[in-house]
Amino acid sequence: MRNTAKLTTAVLAAGAVTFGLTACGSDKDSGSSDYSGPLVVAASPTPHAEILNFVKDKLAKKAGLDLEVKEFTDYITPNTATEDGSVDANYFQNQPYLDDFNKKRGTHIAPVVTVHLEPLGLYSHKVKKADALKSGATIAVPNDAVNEARALKLLAANGLITLKDGVGNEATPQDITKNPKDLKFKEVEAAQTARSLDDVDAAVINGNYAISAGIKPAKDALVLESAKNSPYGNFLAVKEGNEKDPRVKKLAKLLTSPEVKKFIEDKYQGSVIPSF
Repeated sequence: MRNTAKLTTAVLAAGAVTFGLTACGSDKDSGSSDYSGPLVVAASPTPHAEILNFVKDKLAKKAGLDLEVKEFTDYITPNTATEDGSVDANYFQNQPYLDDFNKKRGTHIAPVVTVHLEPLGLYSHKVKKADALKSGATIAVPNDAVNEARALKLLAANGLITLKDGVGNEATPQDITKNPKDLKFKEVEAAQTARSLDDVDAAVINGNYAISAGIKPAKDALVLESAKNSPYGNFLAVKEGNEKDPRVKKLAKLLTSPEVKKFIEDKYQGSVIPSF
């Protein structure tokens, strides 16, 4: 999550000028209701930007929406860029992550509509089944608070470890109460978990990074997060107060259309699951 975004701060700043400050920045903060210009949305490359580009290419023109997609490879810049108005919206995160981000960074990002779930999975180049992991095996997990807790919950749900009762989205390896295989944990940036597979015995990888690395979660995961009653659906988000932007409303409707649902189901074959 902390790796460098494809767009530098300088480019973002220049982009804000190029887009005439009609994004959710200073004009709107000063009371303007001018929502002209393209809707600029920050997104992770896979699957978020792919889904947005489908909307842009197939649905946006008919709906009267001028959509521009900006890709980022980290989980921080899309929120900070939305907060400062460099982009109008973002699409990459889930509610537990956003709650933690807003609390720790003082941002004011709000969800608009939930679109899909990317199940978190455990993967390995060394074993074919989770119970084949040897004693003392090392597992790479994301190093941000929410995704690390999510990774540990996945391992606990599949009997590899036991966590303290009632542990929430702040869980760390220190909250493990039983570890029968004496598993070791290597905390790495979420974007690096897939790349770490050759250096560890297994890795818990976010769905978007798994897909970007050519991994097929529905097929390749040793264990996969359940989609049932999951709080980890990914959504379109804006800075608080910009939910009324008519361009955002148009995009929210398109992202939850039958056409997008079919696109997700056909393209990702269960590795990305529509949440609507």
